[in-house]
Amino acid sequence: MAIALNKLNMNIQNDITETVRRALAEDVGPGDLTAALIPADARAEARVITREDAVLCGAAWFDEVFRQVDDRIRVVWLIKDGDAMRAGQTLCNASGPARGLLTGERTALNFLQLLSGTATRTRQYVDAVRGTKTIVLDTRKTVPELRRAQKYAVACGGGQNHRMGLYDAILIKENHIAAAGSIKTALDAARHSAPVGISVEIEVENIGQLREALAAGAERLLLDNFSVEQLKAAVDETRGRAKLEASGGIDLSNIRAFAETGVDYISIGDMTKTVKAVDLSMRFAHAS
Repeated sequence: MAIALNKLNMNIQNDITETVRRALAEDVGPGDLTAALIPADARAEARVITREDAVLCGAAWFDEVFRQVDDRIRVVWLIKDGDAMRAGQTLCNASGPARGLLTGERTALNFLQLLSGTATRTRQYVDAVRGTKTIVLDTRKTVPELRRAQKYAVACGGGQNHRMGLYDAILIKENHIAAAGSIKTALDAARHSAPVGISVEIEVENIGQLREALAAGAERLLLDNFSVEQLKAAVDETRGRAKLEASGGIDLSNIRAFAETGVDYISIGDMTKTVKAVDLSMRFAHAS
């Protein structure tokens, strides 16, 4: 169910172009009244710095903003997405028409700050489970219209992507089971209808349901809100017959203990839904 970064990249450029177009339309509207105060032929140079340690993500969105605002603007990156950055470090230099640099500044930084925040948060979770077998996954709890962008950021932070949406994997949850009538009925229906290559996962809430799902041939189980002790019991009960994913009630303060139970995956909504933007600044160094 995890989506490889290179596969995500194949589909992301059109998404970047359209996302940036909408963001600029929202911010610039019919025109930047303040930038118009600057002479049309004025040129400027600027650099982007970080005020805190973080992980960079979002260079392509940043570049696309200035391409759409004024394609004469040139951006030269000193580091790349996924790299660690240190407080005070210069991330890139930009040069070109001053009006364009001023108009695109806020939108470009918004993308860079948000996506770097997602990548940074992800890196913290990945570092917390380092040395265990557990893989950190994201969820569908993303900022509306920025799902591909945030899932790219998760990959830059070292996490892996869960399903992109409702269309590329089957995840049978509590309400699906209730509507189907039983775990076995829901799994049978999924196996019958799933297109080739589409994975099937089912959510269970206790050891009894886990046993029922294993007996029905489940290959991947989502263990919802299991305690550490319950996860240990689930790992022992499963004995490698299915992949196990833990979710619910897990954060940076306790993820290590959950990972040490031996589960294969831990999915974390916090990486994408609770985002602290990285503190970045664009500073003009020269204008002519």
